[in-house]
Amino acid sequence: MRGRITTYQKMEQAVVESGFLPFFKNDIPGFSVEERTPPELWFPDDEGKEGPWEWKGPVVRGGRCVYGKFFEKRAGFVSIEWLPDFANYRRDGYDFDARCDDGLVFYKDKSLYDTVEKSGSILTPELKSSCNYRKGGNKGFETIITRLQMQTYITIADFEYRIDKNGQQYGWGVARYATPEYLLGTEVVQSAYSRSPEESKERILRYLRNLLPKADEEQLLRLIG
Repeated sequence: MRGRITTYQKMEQAVVESGFLPFFKNDIPGFSVEERTPPELWFPDDEGKEGPWEWKGPVVRGGRCVYGKFFEKRAGFVSIEWLPDFANYRRDGYDFDARCDDGLVFYKDKSLYDTVEKSGSILTPELKSSCNYRKGGNKGFETIITRLQMQTYITIADFEYRIDKNGQQYGWGVARYATPEYLLGTEVVQSAYSRSPEESKERILRYLRNLLPKADEEQLLRLIG
């Protein structure tokens, strides 16, 4: 993989160039934001200095990729170029309503998805509150929201931070969820639906074999799910 990631612009460029890019180190050496980022930027010591954790939001807002827990239930990016085939494969050719009609959706999954879709975009605390994920209420939020991301029905649209008295953001960003259709338009996201899920899978594998010639077939299959 080419180039070190030292700015959010370079992180965005890395995603667009590779098409698929996990955020964290995985079993394909060098194929992650983490491994391409200098250690001093991964968790900067200097107060106010930014790194990939802070750059995720600006990169997603740029509209050239989506971000979510896409790779073995861990976070990463998919470019707009490859999202249609990725979604077609991961969804097995179903939009969410069709999956519901065929009885393939858990009730709690539908509740979370419907809340996100109706909201346009929604912060994690608001989503949990709306769907009663609080003390004494529903359980399993992380499992369900991760499953919906792995199926590409939900993505992370942005991260929002607390602001201190000096106007500086601090702490961990709070995820804002949305459907990829809301962010990019249904026509874009579902543009590969004319292909079978298996055709989309093979298109992705052909591309990744060329991109990652040292990765074996088992590694690539784990990556795309």
